Amino acid sequence: MRSLPLILASVIVSLTPVTAQTYDSYDMMAERLENHHSEYLDSRRALLDELRDPFKVPPVARVVQESSPLIKRKDPGTWRRFIVATVFWVGEQPTARNPTPNNKSSWDMNWLSNFGGIDRPSLRNGYLPRGFTPKQTPFYVALPYNDILPDGSHRPEASEVIPWFHRLNPKPYQSACNGKWIAIHHRGRVCFARWRDAGPWTTDDYDYVFLNKRPRPNPNGDAGIDISPAVRDYLGLISGHRVDWRFAEDGNVPDGPWKNWLPPEEAGSPTAQ
Repeated sequence: MRSLPLILASVIVSLTPVTAQTYDSYDMMAERLENHHSEYLDSRRALLDELRDPFKVPPVARVVQESSPLIKRKDPGTWRRFIVATVFWVGEQPTARNPTPNNKSSWDMNWLSNFGGIDRPSLRNGYLPRGFTPKQTPFYVALPYNDILPDGSHRPEASEVIPWFHRLNPKPYQSACNGKWIAIHHRGRVCFARWRDAGPWTTDDYDYVFLNKRPRPNPNGDAGIDISPAVRDYLGLISGHRVDWRFAEDGNVPDGPWKNWLPPEEAGSPTAQ
């Protein structure tokens, strides 16, 4: 159950336009309300020692359980700060720093075909690749976690660490991550993109993706997010720059060039079957 301060903060932020300043203000407000809530709980606990116990209840019976013994998930809206971003694209061929070709993704064996062509970062028509109109949004990212195992089952920790897992109740071979909205912030601008692949370098770093730890060390400067050429151009960055990112709910994604594209399942992704 979410605490009262976070509920209040969520209500307030839902009435405010989505900007980088709004997100930062939400973090500050949530932290301030959480501190007040903690002070209130401390004052209530202090009164427990003054209460009489006519039935001589053992002290252990008076302990109030306020947290789950399971994995403690972070608020999916928490910013992952100062994360190295690298650029990748649909159709990218393998290199020393990208050993896996991107003609397919972790969740779409026909990604290149379903996208409509190679999303070359050097040949652009605005935010689109030059020469064709993609069938899916060109605003996409990869994060280093894949919830699907080779046999189609979900990783054993997936149901505990993915905050929206039980809400979706995904079937075998159906990813709970594919298509999730991500907000990326860089120097005062916020871009929104869909999570379409697992990477860079690893596919099981749930401590970073969901529990807000730092990304595992890797040869790409400890990069923790891959961004598409469209995200790169919207934010005005180059590969190796640092960004902040967070998960975003569908209803909180504002209008922009990332909207009004077919979701993966409507573009032929096998993960929806």
